[in-house]
Amino acid sequence: MKLNRFLILLPTLILLAGCAGSPFAQAQRKDAQVEVSGTQTTEPLNYDNYASILKTYVNENAMVDYQGLQKKRQKLDTFNETLSTVTTETYESWEQAAQIAFWTNAYNSLTLQSIIDQNPLKKSIRDIPGVWRGRKFQLVGQSKTLDNIEHKTLRVDFNEPRIHMALVCAAVSCPPLRNEPYTGEKLDAQLEDQTRQFLASPHGFRIDRAADEVYLSSIFQWFGEDWKATYGVEEKFTGNANERAVLNFISGYLNPDDRAYLEAGDYKVKYLDYDWALNKQ
Repeated sequence: MKLNRFLILLPTLILLAGCAGSPFAQAQRKDAQVEVSGTQTTEPLNYDNYASILKTYVNENAMVDYQGLQKKRQKLDTFNETLSTVTTETYESWEQAAQIAFWTNAYNSLTLQSIIDQNPLKKSIRDIPGVWRGRKFQLVGQSKTLDNIEHKTLRVDFNEPRIHMALVCAAVSCPPLRNEPYTGEKLDAQLEDQTRQFLASPHGFRIDRAADEVYLSSIFQWFGEDWKATYGVEEKFTGNANERAVLNFISGYLNPDDRAYLEAGDYKVKYLDYDWALNKQ
């Protein structure tokens, strides 16, 4: 995506005109509508409230105190309101890393909102009607859903498959919810850390040499094509084109012995069951 790197400064006051395939989509209805709007501003987005929320309600195991957040939700609501104040001009002035950080933070923060909007809390995000495709939010001058943020923006506008290690849909088998916001300056290091954490967890990746089986998170099955552009390979690893690309990506985070084992390709690829239970404390 070609970015406009410059903000246009005008000497006179003008009137800003407000612009007004997920695998989970089959179970969703579009009967839940949440419109988030606010006064637009060209000031940089401030993540302080979101940082405070993550520090307070996400523990060292990336589990969330949803009940506590539900009782004291003002900072979350305020932060989510500020998301709607980012104008197209401001957004397009940012570097790509800052844009990715913005959408990732928005996805995770609006997911938190979707969870605590339920009273009582649901046992799984999948129990919320329309959570991915029905609930709408005003972001960068457009009406967006969580599905749109992930599948029509992040996956389309950027060649960065590590976003799947950072987007958290409030389930136990999701990657860990980081207890700090993503920022453009730290994005690469943050995504690297997220990837290493996820692959080291029982929900991300496992080798069973005795059975000659390699287990991957279902995330790599659902979105495997996102790795092909950068990590596609013909002669190493095993499986279809998506699986070989994913395994090539994963091999970069392994010790030499495990990397050699993956490259040899003498194993079966299997996918871990996905635990959709709420990632709550």
